[in-house]
Amino acid sequence: MPATDKTDRTMTSVTAQEALDFHSQGRPGKLEIAPTKAMATQRDLSLAYSPGVAVPVKAIAEDPATAYDYTTRGNMVAVISNGTAILGLGNLGALASKPVMEGKSVLFKRFADVDSIDLEVDTENVDEFVNCVRFLGPSFGGINLEDIRAPDCFIIEQRLREVMDIPVFHDDQHGTAIIAAAGLINALALTGRDFKTTRLVCNGAGAAAIACIELIKAMGFNGENVILCDTKGVIYKGRTDGMNQWKSAHAVDTDRRTLTEALEGADVFFGLSAKGALSTEMVLSMAPKPIIFAMANPDPEITPEEVARIRDDAIVATGRSDYPNQVNNVLGFPYIFRGALDVRASTINDAMKIAAAEALASLAKEDVPDDVAAAYQGNRPRFGPQYIIPVPFDPRLISAIPIAVAKAAMETGVARKPITDLADYAQQLSARRDPIASTLQRIFERVRRQPKRIVFAEGEEVQMMRSAIAYANQQLGTAILLGREEQMRETAEREGIDLNRAGIQIVNARLSKRVGAYTDFLYARLQRKGYLFRDVQRLINNDRNHFAACMVALGDADGMVTGLTRNYSTALQDVRRCIDAKPGHRVIGVSIALCRGRTVLVADTAVHDMPSSEELADIAEEAAGLAKRLGYVPRVALLAYSTFGHPSGERSERVREAVKILDKRRVDFEYDGEMAADVALNQRVMEQYPFCRLSGTANVLVMPAFHSASISTKMLQELGGSTVIGPLLVGLDKSVQIASMSAKDSDIVNMAAIAAYNAGT
Repeated sequence: MPATDKTDRTMTSVTAQEALDFHSQGRPGKLEIAPTKAMATQRDLSLAYSPGVAVPVKAIAEDPATAYDYTTRGNMVAVISNGTAILGLGNLGALASKPVMEGKSVLFKRFADVDSIDLEVDTENVDEFVNCVRFLGPSFGGINLEDIRAPDCFIIEQRLREVMDIPVFHDDQHGTAIIAAAGLINALALTGRDFKTTRLVCNGAGAAAIACIELIKAMGFNGENVILCDTKGVIYKGRTDGMNQWKSAHAVDTDRRTLTEALEGADVFFGLSAKGALSTEMVLSMAPKPIIFAMANPDPEITPEEVARIRDDAIVATGRSDYPNQVNNVLGFPYIFRGALDVRASTINDAMKIAAAEALASLAKEDVPDDVAAAYQGNRPRFGPQYIIPVPFDPRLISAIPIAVAKAAMETGVARKPITDLADYAQQLSARRDPIASTLQRIFERVRRQPKRIVFAEGEEVQMMRSAIAYANQQLGTAILLGREEQMRETAEREGIDLNRAGIQIVNARLSKRVGAYTDFLYARLQRKGYLFRDVQRLINNDRNHFAACMVALGDADGMVTGLTRNYSTALQDVRRCIDAKPGHRVIGVSIALCRGRTVLVADTAVHDMPSSEELADIAEEAAGLAKRLGYVPRVALLAYSTFGHPSGERSERVREAVKILDKRRVDFEYDGEMAADVALNQRVMEQYPFCRLSGTANVLVMPAFHSASISTKMLQELGGSTVIGPLLVGLDKSVQIASMSAKDSDIVNMAAIAAYNAGT
């Protein structure tokens, strides 16, 4: 089946141990329950539970529709499986499916802010499964069925749709069909074809394939022009071997009996089968400008490279993220449910599915926004054979797809709460997006397109080894581990780490042929700063930060990451002996904080203790520049304990002076200050100051001093549950990032990817 949350998964990109560590570290699993109301006082508890809770209970008893107003039902989807068809692994049971169902729930939240809980039903009996799920209906606004074998999935979905008054959606079927249909719409347009006359062959007759055929027929495809094949060949009228009612519904009157025969002169191939099912000979026999959707995962029926060697007129899509035109279910299910939930739809019908497919197809034709184009580093994707389907990190998906689905639900009469102001709804949807995850995804995508050599300076540390392997496995470039090879390999063997893989390079500073060059380079920089030649020799031979920084400075690597074995300021001093600031720039630290889907950049969180007015202005410019490079439109607030002159004080005066300096520089971003944090971050409070220059709440905060920056970001993490990335080192002439001494593998990989990203800017 095509890619979803679960199918970018050749184990060449992630090791078994990495996967186990990811799921087990910290709190096991990927989900937790968090209250949305304050629970701090006795009164809070009285309102949340007894006696206050009796009021909404009575209201719901009188009018069941109010459950959407007083409970989580309107934003809650159950992801349900019995584990009979997990990924491509087969029937491994309900409990084994739980990691996948948790992952699906996470993606609901990540992409569309839909709350979700996974339910694993331990039965293979269709009647038992249906009865279990149907009686859970009052708890949820929708049901997402997953990883259930065919034909049981057809029966279960149909029966549940008949007895439940909420959307029931088997994503393995319909999600795949919707994304494939979107790509097909555009491929047909590019090749001058239409739905009525195009000939399509589908190989594979499972849940996804049947759903694809049913959806394109609902969209206008001529059933006589669609041939469905399974492992026994063409499904034709009169065939009895291996048939069921779902296959029989798509049997055609034809004398073709094999996939090879079916593909002769065909316009389109849909593959939902197995690796290698489509041969080059079959591709050669297809019509001019063939459309090939090889959607088997993790390996397609035929690769784009194989097609390109024999045909230069083909449009190819796969389920893989490392090829153009990825058929990825995550483009569909979060947003489809978002739209359905927001109008309280009783079902997800064909009109809603078609609306989603058409919205996706239209989105691919529009100009790509900057924050998507940033991932392609100057090679902006444009509608054409290599770009017929939007990419998963396109920020416009959250508004485009749910609106189309909601409108279709309203037009077909299944919406129980119609939306009257679609423009306002679009703004609400955009506010739900998780921007920091999108930012990181854009960074990773761009680095994959232009891989970089990153030095992991503390290469003998287990965390660094694991991070280097993850960096290489994710195809971000070459990971250079710095250290003693023998020591490193002993540690790796003890910890079960495999260093013998592509993309890993080990460098021993003492044995390197570049020691002389690095020593000469560093001595030239430090000889008038109290260092003797032998002092510099010791630094290069014995200190990996200095050696790594010289590698980067002299172009033997593109960037470096360090920080596990010494504190931030010490590591920064090491690096600064080897690398200067960019001309005209100031070196600062910027942390990225995410709290409840809201992203804010905080500066300076690493370098300047008590910055002057001039330094504050510089910090504001550097932080705004980073925001732009990450795809944000900066709105900079220069913070203080006072707001626009009250109360007065020396520190506030410095901030006010920094604003005047920015005025003189005529910078090209929004800024204002001095202001307190609540003014900067709360639109209602900001509106009390109509003269404030910011057009909205700030997304870049310039702190008045290092101590306030450090304290605030750490408090956000520990008390506010925020995710904080950084501090990111900004302003150096070469790309270096310093992780914290407590960094996890994933943190270090993020820092390495950011170092690689910055190396290309």
